[in-house]
Amino acid sequence: MALKPNSPDGRTRSWVQIFIVFGLCCFFYILGAWQRSGFGKGDSIALEITKHGADCNIIPSLNFETHHAGEVGNVGESEKIKSFQPCPPRYVDYTPCQDQKRAMTFPRDNMIYRERHCPREEEKLHCLVPAPTGYVTPFPWPKSRDYVPYANAPYKALTVEKAIQNWIQYEGNVFRFPGGGTQFPQGADKYIDQLAAVIPITNGTVRTALDTGCGVASWGAYLWSRNVLTMSFAPRDSHEAQVQFALERGVPAVIGVLGTIKMPYPSRAFDMAHCSRCLIPWGANDGMYLKEVDRVLRPGGYWVLSGPPINWRNNYKAWQRPKEELEEEQQKIEDVAKLLCWEKKHEKGEIAIWQKRVNDESCRGREDDSQAKFCKAEEANDVWYELCLRLL
Repeated sequence: MALKPNSPDGRTRSWVQIFIVFGLCCFFYILGAWQRSGFGKGDSIALEITKHGADCNIIPSLNFETHHAGEVGNVGESEKIKSFQPCPPRYVDYTPCQDQKRAMTFPRDNMIYRERHCPREEEKLHCLVPAPTGYVTPFPWPKSRDYVPYANAPYKALTVEKAIQNWIQYEGNVFRFPGGGTQFPQGADKYIDQLAAVIPITNGTVRTALDTGCGVASWGAYLWSRNVLTMSFAPRDSHEAQVQFALERGVPAVIGVLGTIKMPYPSRAFDMAHCSRCLIPWGANDGMYLKEVDRVLRPGGYWVLSGPPINWRNNYKAWQRPKEELEEEQQKIEDVAKLLCWEKKHEKGEIAIWQKRVNDESCRGREDDSQAKFCKAEEANDVWYELCLRLL
């Protein structure tokens, strides 16, 4: 059987394909020759640097200085670089503006003595604060959430005082943090589950939280696994700097206290604020502390209070406080929350949860309240010092 000869159209397509391939080969050959001839500056620079090793002075026109920095004044020849000698070992735990002996000389009203007070210029340290003996690199997250090297914070007081509450345990050369707390001895995870039954923590509604009187910050440490970033703070007290444990664990935390100075956070910065037996007198000073919480909460945010005075009727004997005192304390909190137009969403056991109003239209009734003082427009972010109610 004879083969069918190729059609004219097929032969034409073959010649076209050959022509295209030949043209591309010529183009890339010419391009390569152009680059090697010196017109391709990038390749020529690379070849020169390769030939001369690491000598970068062969191209004097290259300038590796930054071009976006501000002007820097010339340092005089007479000026010498200051060097700081190590501080004595007793300053291992020194915190700037927080000297424990000096702090005890300040008044106890409104926790003034727990606040940070910077010393006069002649009292300031001019030396390098040493690390604890044997300090090592902290464990990486997530191991750091549960373990901290003992040498990095060599204090065992909390392992004794908070032993039954599972705050912290000493095991060999490390501290272990089981996740417990005064109000959640069964663990922060189960405690957060209780809150999540009321607050939409898992769906992204709550992304940022503020923990007042955080202790060793287990609440914030366990919220991180639920994609909630927590800012924790606590004062330095007889338990040493608990915040140091938090930082060693990798949890954001600062030394601080709600006292006479407002919190250093912008308005509407947090989706949730929390106090777990933090010993803050929330109803005092015309509700100043709750008004400050209202300022930093976004509209629709949540405030959680667990521990005294919640459920005082059943616990006043265990707390060793008069029931009349606890009843008055909770009533003050309820009154301020009502003035702020917070809605109480939950109270069970020793946990109470309020939600901040979403807008001012839902809170017209407070305009007739004799205790309500509204901030002026220019004072909207200064509710702390003006003791006024901030409009959204």
